[in-house]
Amino acid sequence: MSKKSSQNIADWYKTNGRHELPWRNTQDAYHIYLSEVMLQQTQVKTVLERFYFPFLEKFPSLKTLGEASLDEVLKAWQGLGYYTRAKNLHKTATMVTKLPSDIDTLMTLPGIGKNTAHAIAAFAFHQSVPVMEANVKRILCRTFALQNPTIKELWDKAYDLLDVKNPFEYNQAMMDIGSGICLPKNPKCSVCPLSKICKGKDRPEYYPQKQKKTVPTREQYIMVYRYDDTLSLTQRKGKFLHGLWGFETVDAPLCTAEYLGEVRHVYTHFKLLCKVYVYDESDKTHTHYFSTSQIQNLAISKVDEKILRFF
Repeated sequence: MSKKSSQNIADWYKTNGRHELPWRNTQDAYHIYLSEVMLQQTQVKTVLERFYFPFLEKFPSLKTLGEASLDEVLKAWQGLGYYTRAKNLHKTATMVTKLPSDIDTLMTLPGIGKNTAHAIAAFAFHQSVPVMEANVKRILCRTFALQNPTIKELWDKAYDLLDVKNPFEYNQAMMDIGSGICLPKNPKCSVCPLSKICKGKDRPEYYPQKQKKTVPTREQYIMVYRYDDTLSLTQRKGKFLHGLWGFETVDAPLCTAEYLGEVRHVYTHFKLLCKVYVYDESDKTHTHYFSTSQIQNLAISKVDEKILRFF
């Protein structure tokens, strides 16, 4: 990138950047790593107002996080969704007490992919490497007029555009430009510091090419087993919602069970429709039973929270 363009981005960030974000005002690699993981699939406002500080208060270091149980970590994560992030965060903390600075070594840790590794390297260790989150991808597609680039092409362009002398400020600026200027709809091209070099500014809606997605609906039967005002829950073992407590999914409800109603929830890749039934047991036939107040202390999914409202 030309010195002029680099200066434009630097000047824009100095005046318009979100300098107050706490993870931009720390040298603690763990704090930066945590913010990167939380910000995957979650808006800055949500992370900042509800989750970042309480999580750090409970687990102030990788060491304390690694010493905690997975149940404790999942409970602290409850409401953020995408619980595999919390599981991988915890697993990493059981493996290391200090994050390595090398990108390839970072990528050997659970849940740390190429972009997260680059972000930690750039923000915690001030290495001259670019980041590649969703907003940055859109900027790159428009700047270089790329409709359907491969991920390798995007990384190559990201390195081409990088301000190697000021990687921290440059990368933070790119994310801020993507979230506030180079918007998916109605981008503010007239005030964008990249407008002079942007090849796609005349038709920004063409970059990148939009992929039409159909979101399937999955249906499930949920059986809630009740014994003496307590409800049976199991701890999930599968990849999806691993470690969370939840009500049992069955192929078909018991014929004598009472139908309570439907619960709907939307995930990124599918919609879930749950038909909920309750069965009153005369004897305990399951391993774990909890009162509704005890369930409040367990880590459960949003779907199970909705199911719990029936009781």
